[in-house]
Amino acid sequence: MVLTITSPDLTNRLSRARVLALTNEVERLLKASNWLPLILTGNPKFFSAGADLNEISQLTGPDAYEFALTGQRLMNAVDNYPAPVAAAISGYCMGGGLDLALACDYRICLPNAIFGHRGAALGIMTGWGGTQRLPRLIGKSRAMQMFVAAEKIHAREALEIGLVDAISSEPLRTAIEWVHSR
Repeated sequence: MVLTITSPDLTNRLSRARVLALTNEVERLLKASNWLPLILTGNPKFFSAGADLNEISQLTGPDAYEFALTGQRLMNAVDNYPAPVAAAISGYCMGGGLDLALACDYRICLPNAIFGHRGAALGIMTGWGGTQRLPRLIGKSRAMQMFVAAEKIHAREALEIGLVDAISSEPLRTAIEWVHSR
């Protein structure tokens, strides 16, 4: 099963509606008796730009808290999915989009992929589990560098530090092969 993140502006921002729709779809798949492997992908320029900052800047405290819980629910549903889950990443994978990729079992990207958690540059921090998953994957020191410096890293470095498992000219095809080999 391939789930494609889409948004009208093609940046695949994770708005409240989009996060809820993705959560509902993953939870629907969880209720199936035969769990199909799952692949998350975006478009050639954006896996996901992350949370819709225009939308979240308008949230009240309680609404922002609810949005954080909704994002956590999505990430946990992906993380706990009983079949293999892969992220096929092209272009930008930022903020909440990176959190989503981190919740997957396997991350494969195009050579043009760029990763980052730019929240520190904006005075915000992820509430969707990235601060827990990223250090477990690449080590605390390297994760702190990415978070605090709001650093962007390219595919080659992402592979070197263990953020992605492979680089491919066809990440979706490679992800399909990977999930079916499990």
